[in-house]
Amino acid sequence: MHLQLKEASEYAHKKGIILKGDIPIGVSRNSCDVWVDPSLYNVNEQAGAPPDDFAIKGQNWAFPTYNWKKMQEDDYAWWRNRFAQMNNYFDSFRIDHILGFFRIWSIPINAVEGILGRFVPAIPIHITEFDKSRIWFDYSRYCKPFITENILQQQFGESIAGVKKTFLNIKSDGLYELKEEFDTQRKVEKYFEGSSAENNEVIKQGLFELLSNIILIEVEGSQMQQFHFRISMQQTSSFQQLNADIQKQLQALYINYFFSRQDVLWEKEAMQKLPALKRSTNMLICGEDLGMVPHCVPEVMKQTGILSLEIQRMPKDPASDFFHPKAAPYLSVVTPSTHDMSTLREWWEEDRALTQKFYNYVMGHYGKAPDVCEPMISKEIILQHLYSPAMWSIFQIQDLLGMSAKLRRENPHEERINQPSDANHFWKYRMHIPLEELAGQKDFTKELKTLITDSARA
Repeated sequence: MHLQLKEASEYAHKKGIILKGDIPIGVSRNSCDVWVDPSLYNVNEQAGAPPDDFAIKGQNWAFPTYNWKKMQEDDYAWWRNRFAQMNNYFDSFRIDHILGFFRIWSIPINAVEGILGRFVPAIPIHITEFDKSRIWFDYSRYCKPFITENILQQQFGESIAGVKKTFLNIKSDGLYELKEEFDTQRKVEKYFEGSSAENNEVIKQGLFELLSNIILIEVEGSQMQQFHFRISMQQTSSFQQLNADIQKQLQALYINYFFSRQDVLWEKEAMQKLPALKRSTNMLICGEDLGMVPHCVPEVMKQTGILSLEIQRMPKDPASDFFHPKAAPYLSVVTPSTHDMSTLREWWEEDRALTQKFYNYVMGHYGKAPDVCEPMISKEIILQHLYSPAMWSIFQIQDLLGMSAKLRRENPHEERINQPSDANHFWKYRMHIPLEELAGQKDFTKELKTLITDSARA
């Protein structure tokens, strides 16, 4: 593999092609890396991502998290060796989920869904803060699944009697609790293992929902003194059934926890790691800085000279529907879509109101937007990115082929590479045109070369 990749890299370099590699943030718990030195990893934790537009329950990648303190002892030799290996083949590389160098979304090994994770490191909420906020602290109410008769009825409908009998105990206060053999998502998953019955899947997901119906996650070993907020707390029925005054006070603590108190800590974490790692390589580094981005991230990336990622339909400004490539900073990469998103053509048909707004306000056209993303629409969006001031503009090949009525795939819904929230749609895309045939499409390659040359990208 090394020799093949090295040979391909040298051939590309002789043709004047710059190669960009990719470093995923995590490694498999079954990998040789973990086997060789398990002390570098927290194998009782799972890395993932908090909820977003792509995965409302969060993502669980099942990778162990890094033991950064242990890695720091030899000046991050594992990471430096990793960069050195990449240098054999590439001129630049993207760090997948660079936010993991600031903090990682860590999920307990007994959880299945990412929504039960929390950021590590993070300054927890101390029990005294509830008193200062005039919140009467009830450990069971906030830290245990809140399960009422009404919640069960809404969740399970006609299956409620069987669910109660098999999975639940009723408490003296009239609320319910999961039986000990079903009190974690992993235990529930094991119980349903091998079952293909549709109703069983509904019940399993319903039990997952009950187990995540909490407001706080206790810090392990804190003896009920320190807590993390469950993310998206406001969407839980547990929170919604509290009185308005308690909701208001909890919300204030929640906002402070996620959007204020951690910034200095997370900046310090990143500045311990990234400068040292960047000094170890001459390759240009790009960072995938998407998701729930801390306020300190843009400044750290600017200081370290790491390129940001700017996506047109995933703006970092929450007040905007779109990001225009012309507003990109020089130290950035612009792209219409990534491997985790729908392609331009598929996206065009997802939300007609949003597409219409994009057509009128971002593309500057009057009238009704076309029903499908026609070749000229694809080309115009590609040109917006090519003429951006960003150092790099990068495209999925599906979006480039979208400029050609002859070469584009007939069904745009077959173009997507990866769907993070759907385990049945991980990395399923396959090219519908052999590379040899694509290389022979002289008219298309000539047009693409002209676009790149005219925009001074070559």
